[in-house]
Amino acid sequence: MNKIKTVCLTAAIASSSFSFAGGLLTNTNQNIAFNRMMSREASIGIDGVYFNPAGVAFLGQGHHLSLNWQLAYQDRSIKNDYKLFTNNVNNPFTPRTFKGKAFAPVIPSLQYAYNKGRWSFQANLALAGGGGKCTFDNGLGSFEKIVSETAMGACGLAGVIDNALGPNTNMFTSDQAFGKTGNYTYDSYMHGRQYYYGISIGAAYKVNDNFAVYGGVRTVYALCSYYGYVRDIKVGNMPLYKVLDPTKTTAADIELSCDQTGLGFTPMIGVDFKTGRWNFSAKYEFKTRMRLKNKSVNQSPSIGNLPSNLATQMTGILTDKFTKMGMDEDVAAAAAQQKTTEVLGDAKVKATMVGLKQKFDSELGEAIGEYEDGKKIEGDIPALLTVGVGYKPIDELRINVGFHWFDDKHATSYNNRQDKLDRGTFEYSAGVEYDLNKKFTVSTGWQRTSYGMTDDYMDDKSFVVSSNSVGVGGVVHLSKKMDLQVAYFHTFYDTMKTQKGNYSADFTRNNNVFGVGLDINF
Repeated sequence: MNKIKTVCLTAAIASSSFSFAGGLLTNTNQNIAFNRMMSREASIGIDGVYFNPAGVAFLGQGHHLSLNWQLAYQDRSIKNDYKLFTNNVNNPFTPRTFKGKAFAPVIPSLQYAYNKGRWSFQANLALAGGGGKCTFDNGLGSFEKIVSETAMGACGLAGVIDNALGPNTNMFTSDQAFGKTGNYTYDSYMHGRQYYYGISIGAAYKVNDNFAVYGGVRTVYALCSYYGYVRDIKVGNMPLYKVLDPTKTTAADIELSCDQTGLGFTPMIGVDFKTGRWNFSAKYEFKTRMRLKNKSVNQSPSIGNLPSNLATQMTGILTDKFTKMGMDEDVAAAAAQQKTTEVLGDAKVKATMVGLKQKFDSELGEAIGEYEDGKKIEGDIPALLTVGVGYKPIDELRINVGFHWFDDKHATSYNNRQDKLDRGTFEYSAGVEYDLNKKFTVSTGWQRTSYGMTDDYMDDKSFVVSSNSVGVGGVVHLSKKMDLQVAYFHTFYDTMKTQKGNYSADFTRNNNVFGVGLDINF
């Protein structure tokens, strides 16, 4: 029974993490220029402080500043099919669709460069990962599956105990108790926030008029918080708290309040080469070693209390029954105690309870072990290689293509979950921008994100699906020193279907991002 509640909240924690563009833990939409064009690896501009830092050395002398604001929202949809869902009294249907909403009203970023001579000194402030909140108002299929299975298990235990009590006994299998069908109800809520703040500094050097190099480091500070609860679990008409601690109505409830913090550093190098109307660039970000420290205040009941509380409950019920049969109260109490000891000592009853406890304790550790107070959790940000090619057929038209590779297989995560991936993440992008006149530039672009997902890796506690993103926007050239950028991009996610035994899941998402930016040269 512990497992039910802890898995619920673990699901909330992992699912609160989301990235609007990029790899499993990396946000690449750090400037509005990306949102409107999608492929910026080979562009020469102030946004290059993130996308092409070596190329920033080819900007004009002086200060360059880009201020950006984005609003993003995302829906997640998981369609689960499992036969026991029909035992949910409040929603007796299968398949069932579980939905979560992630919203980030303010995603800020700032890029700055100071070019003097052959040098370009640069800084970037942005949300390197995460960047919002996620709420699941009605839970997830994976933990309702466990609730439904536990309801059946409770009914099975109730039947074993009633059989040991004697023929025609329905102390725990009556409709007023657990019943025999496995019907259940419960209430849950979960909410999480995840922000990975990134501050990078570096310098580019223009070796000659065609070639530049870059070196820098990003400091990443992770700040995450999660809150959730699971309450009022009932099997049949029996609230679970009554078999854990009848004196406390919250005995079967769980609350999780977990804050996580971590610090990591990302070395970065880059190159840019110009020739004629062509531009070529590459950047490599080394793996960021990240360890998140938990500070938690959790409430979690223990199934170890089950035998003693069953004994108390059975003794009380039997004492009342024997008294009504005409026994003296003391004699009835003694007989009830003897019968309870006999039943709970029955080999089949003991084996059933021991099996339940072992299973719950094992899966409890797997479910909630990641969020124990004081524990440090592996959460590396993977290494990233980007390459880009840009071409200008005419001065007013610029065409870019780019490629990203995230080395997810070598970024350590909790319990080495990265080993379940087939490969790292690949991204392919293409974009075009055109100067209509001296005042307006229009642009559009596309990006394909392909993850190395497997059925073993995918679950609703933490999932991503491959996608195609399309961006559109433009630039208003307010003056020779100031540009206003506006953009919108939408991500069209694939649907990934998984099958694990007789439990199936269809995963997909829906994503929208709006952005406005101001670029200033001075």
